[in-house]
Amino acid sequence: MSGRARLALCAWAATLMAACALLPLVAQKAWILQAAFLLGLQSVVGALTRRVPLARPLTVAAQALTTLLLLTFVFSRNHAVVGFVPGPEAFQHFGTLLQSGAEDVGRYTTPAPLTDGIRLMMVGGVLLIGLAVDTLAVTLRSAAPAGLPLLALYSVAAGLSDELEWLSFVIAAVGYLMLLLAEGRERLSQWGRVFGGAPRGPGADSAADAVAPIRTGRRIGAVALGIALVVPLAMPSLDGGLLDAAGSGVGAGAGGGGTISAVNPVVSLRDSLNVDEDRQVMSYRTSTDETQDVYLRIVSLDEFDGTAWTPAQRRIEDVPDTLPTPNGLGPDIKRTEIETEITAEKDYEQNWLPMPYPATRVDIDGDWRYEPVGRTLVGDHGQNTRGMRYTVRSLVVQPTAQQLATAPEPSPALKREFTKLPNSLPSVVSRTARRVTAGSANAYERAVKLQDYFAVSGGFTYDTQVQVGNGSNAIARFLRDKEGFCVHFSFAMASMARSLGIPARVAVGFTPGSPLTDGTMTVGLRDAHAWPELYFEGVGWTRFEPTPNRGTTPSYTQPETPEGSSLPDVSQPSASTSTAPSAEPSESQSCTGPDACATESPDAGAASDDDDSQWWLYLLVALGVLAVSALPLLPMLWRMRVRSVRLGAHGRTAEGVAAHTLAVWQEVTDTAWDHGIAPDESQTPRKAAARIVRLGHLDEQATAAVHRLAAAVEQVLYAPHPRPAAGLSDDARRIEEALRDQAGRSTRLRALLAPRSTVRVVWAASERWTAFKADLIARRPALRRPSGQNG
Repeated sequence: MSGRARLALCAWAATLMAACALLPLVAQKAWILQAAFLLGLQSVVGALTRRVPLARPLTVAAQALTTLLLLTFVFSRNHAVVGFVPGPEAFQHFGTLLQSGAEDVGRYTTPAPLTDGIRLMMVGGVLLIGLAVDTLAVTLRSAAPAGLPLLALYSVAAGLSDELEWLSFVIAAVGYLMLLLAEGRERLSQWGRVFGGAPRGPGADSAADAVAPIRTGRRIGAVALGIALVVPLAMPSLDGGLLDAAGSGVGAGAGGGGTISAVNPVVSLRDSLNVDEDRQVMSYRTSTDETQDVYLRIVSLDEFDGTAWTPAQRRIEDVPDTLPTPNGLGPDIKRTEIETEITAEKDYEQNWLPMPYPATRVDIDGDWRYEPVGRTLVGDHGQNTRGMRYTVRSLVVQPTAQQLATAPEPSPALKREFTKLPNSLPSVVSRTARRVTAGSANAYERAVKLQDYFAVSGGFTYDTQVQVGNGSNAIARFLRDKEGFCVHFSFAMASMARSLGIPARVAVGFTPGSPLTDGTMTVGLRDAHAWPELYFEGVGWTRFEPTPNRGTTPSYTQPETPEGSSLPDVSQPSASTSTAPSAEPSESQSCTGPDACATESPDAGAASDDDDSQWWLYLLVALGVLAVSALPLLPMLWRMRVRSVRLGAHGRTAEGVAAHTLAVWQEVTDTAWDHGIAPDESQTPRKAAARIVRLGHLDEQATAAVHRLAAAVEQVLYAPHPRPAAGLSDDARRIEEALRDQAGRSTRLRALLAPRSTVRVVWAASERWTAFKADLIARRPALRRPSGQNG
């Protein structure tokens, strides 16, 4: 195999090894076999065009055209000319598949079902990355920059899945290093044999010089792997969401200000809550008996781009001893201050601090910062909630319906910021909001009608088995199908409130949890919840509960009696708040986020069953990884096998004795070669033995063994009647031990793992190929001679 062909093969393998990181994203794994086959065809086209040879741009164009034809044949043959030539209909079909694939990515959790759109995105993406890798590494002969598209492919998987293990990174890194070493081998082969043949000049220093580039290549590979392992530690974490570990802090240090990046906690919530059973994440004790209002709020989502609600990028500051009065809260609003002691579990890690809202004082150790607009605490420099114990003093704000109904207009700046809606939001959202709230006298009545529309009168169903995405049409689909879970209800109500000019945002956190017999409240994963917060001047940010049968409906959203007193609290009981204490935490049924709840759907179950039925594919991938990992060991294994055959038993005939003697001598010269003493075929056995003794610095016993073996070889080669010598195999082993003892550590390691003498395999294959071609040429005239003619 030529160096260029070997490099193309390594580029193909490196791309597939990086693509293995995408396997956890979908339930069905067979797509990677299809991608491997199509990528192989793409590589073959590149190899053929380079062999012609074509100009480099034409080579890339030929591969790109082949890729387009292959994708057309696989995904759009019914819309193509003669099945594989793309036309306008085929490109339109591609657009439809890509659009549906993008919607499916937002609709399903990982592992998602392998729809046609997702399959096109994954297979097509691997082919595009493979084309970039092949172009850089093979066509342009620059393998190092090929790591960038490979890194991009791995980063896509890392950004979409929290289940990637270190093995995925190791596989991708091994593929890249294999590509680098293949390029180094191909470059070095232009100057001579890779394993260092006989020196062209006198002395042994030339042999040492010949292997210097190889040694340098190994060092470059080691440094590259080290950088690949260290650099991710210094980069911001892609995890660190609502229930996941925070990989890095946010902020610029004490007193330095800093910002909170706009990370979407709902996505992390989806991934973190993909568990088979509920588990406790924290527990708390509070000074109030009305625990149904103790929502542990984590973060507020106040930016909506039409696709997702996310936290805005905000300035953060040091945590003050006493937090300022909540924005908009007037002095005439009834409030009660409570104290809550919270303990987070040791396996609960995230960088937002769960607290009752609004907090007035937080006593906590560690490096925490304060974000004033959302009134949240966020960990700095890697600080997270793992095993934290802290105390929070907070307010229970109890406005009346009358106070909310007579609230004045908020400030123009606040209203402008918190009523923004993207142009991509379907018009059905605002139309429905106006229809539902028709006849309302004020913003409070409109808010209550929106809440009742979702929770009571609109015919909506809380269903964890629906598949509703988070794209631009997700809210419209939710309003049409009227099935969803807490995030859909809160997102829809907040969007509709903004369309009516009411400042709104979405809060994410936990419902109060379940009581234990000792008075402690326990909060589990399934207590995670999302709810809308609407702003009323004089009251501030106010919680509403549109999700039916989840959480508790606030008393201030109920109409007042004619006497002016509030009606009794007729809020629906929370599934996570039991009226009777229990010895064990109850399993809450509160919403866990759109994608988290979706993991309980039949699609998720089907994906799990499919994974079990595809065990053979995992086995195949594991065997492939083992095979690739065993490639560097092939020279060592081949050398061990050859040594065993050469030094093994032999026949008692004269021919057998002679063959054994020559085989042992060959083994000794190869052993010396492996330890840096290149063979010189022009010397007699006696001179060759003296050279091995001199360069190998052998001791007396090994010197005597070399000379005995040389004498036996001379007997075989020159004596009329050779006399057989005994103990030649033992002499060969003694010589090997002496050479190993005199060699340095790196030389011994090289002789074991990458022995120079294995190049004889390549030489033997080359000789056989040359002989085969010569024999074929010799037979060609006889094959062309007409029948019936004789020479």
